[in-house]
Amino acid sequence: MSWIEEIEVGKAEGKLAETYAALIRQRGKVSNILMVHSLNPEAMSNHLDLYMTIMFGPSGLSRAEREAIAVVVSANNDCEYCVNHHAEALRRYIKDEETIRLLMSADGLETLPPRLSNIVRHAEKLTSAPGAMTESDLGELRAEGLSDKDILDITLIVGYFNFVNRIALGLGVAFSNEELSGYRDE
Repeated sequence: MSWIEEIEVGKAEGKLAETYAALIRQRGKVSNILMVHSLNPEAMSNHLDLYMTIMFGPSGLSRAEREAIAVVVSANNDCEYCVNHHAEALRRYIKDEETIRLLMSADGLETLPPRLSNIVRHAEKLTSAPGAMTESDLGELRAEGLSDKDILDITLIVGYFNFVNRIALGLGVAFSNEELSGYRDE
């Protein structure tokens, strides 16, 4: 699953066992990206709290838009684990495989519907050239009707996926087709 030791669900104790149990109740299973945190249960719990807040909490961004950001950021970082996980989640909301392919390759993003295009192109720029960001970059998002809270949510999701991509890539977190599917969307 990764390049470091991990504590399996059946061998977990204390805080880790509680976190695993909560994950299984809420999401149906424990993903490899969270299991890699098993040697530091407090970090796992905090990571999970942030993930659930930005990806499932109240927002002017749709679930599809949030998953699209995850896919584009991860594609820009060459994080196969996160691209595949979040493309699988995105398929619940977007039935057009060509759109999903564009997002998974982070190519042709300007051809997407304007709101989605502006969101994911903003995410791509913030990932690949964060020092080049200017206040005027927010104007394109505002022109699509996005509020400052929505723009904050985009920025938090971009920052989160840049963070988690580095965990996956730095620790060799792998995925399988079985691990990709079967999560509850809560």
